[in-house]
Amino acid sequence: MTERHDHVDARGPDAVECWKNDGVRVIPGNQLDPNVPSTPGMDRKAAINFARVGAQKLWAGTVTIKPDAKTGAHHHGHLESIIYVVRGKARMRWGDRLQFTAEANPGDFIFIPPYVPHQEINASTDQILECVLVRSDGEAIAINLDIEPVEKPETVLWVDPIHRDPR
Repeated sequence: MTERHDHVDARGPDAVECWKNDGVRVIPGNQLDPNVPSTPGMDRKAAINFARVGAQKLWAGTVTIKPDAKTGAHHHGHLESIIYVVRGKARMRWGDRLQFTAEANPGDFIFIPPYVPHQEINASTDQILECVLVRSDGEAIAINLDIEPVEKPETVLWVDPIHRDPR
């Protein structure tokens, strides 16, 4: 059953113009905002944030990472982050000494909980890595950490509660 919502009627005679100017926004891929803090070897661009569209609970954008490039250890404070791999191979390291690692391929999502120390790495020495980034607030929080990483991190293969048996 489909529920009917008469938003236009509920908002009065100016509702149509309001929806037109304050409704859905399409941000063309060639009009992303490059004025975003970036790490050398990484090109971040904002698509959705407060300044561009008035988003108050989300930040979304892209990052292109040169071959073999990596961030320093950092976390994003209270924010949850999602990385969607579009092209290339991403390697993530995380933990107090970046002692854990996992890799993600095109079509894979990476979830980073609040305050988790992590490092993003392009796992390829000859191909770029392209990703879509989403954060749970319009703020651009990045807290750099001075961490001495372990030499050989432990590979972690995540098994979710719904798909426990990969066979």
